[in-house]
Amino acid sequence: MLEGAVVATGGGFTLHSDRGWHYRTPDWVRDCAAAGVTRSMSRKGHSPDNAACEGFFGRLKVEFFFGRDWSGVTAEGFMEALSAYIRWHREGRLKAFDEGGRTVYDTIAGRRRRLGLAA
Repeated sequence: MLEGAVVATGGGFTLHSDRGWHYRTPDWVRDCAAAGVTRSMSRKGHSPDNAACEGFFGRLKVEFFFGRDWSGVTAEGFMEALSAYIRWHREGRLKAFDEGGRTVYDTIAGRRRRLGLAA
């Protein structure tokens, strides 16, 4: 997996993982360093660090990946479809937010703008 990602991107990215033993082996640490890959992990015994990432990837698999026939789809076509899904998830998908005891429905991008966290 690491080799494929490095070949596709040229390395130099951040890779987030859980604290599984295979992500802590000396070989993995060495290979990541050689490719310029920054390893990112949750704190030991603190799974909430990873909850947002796990939640997003769970939703991504259900809404985007599963139930579709991906045969014949090129890597470029898959990346285009994935980019479109991520844009929709951020800018078009409504989500319920609790704001001051009331439920507000907005997109992630819309909420960030309303709270002054994005332009």
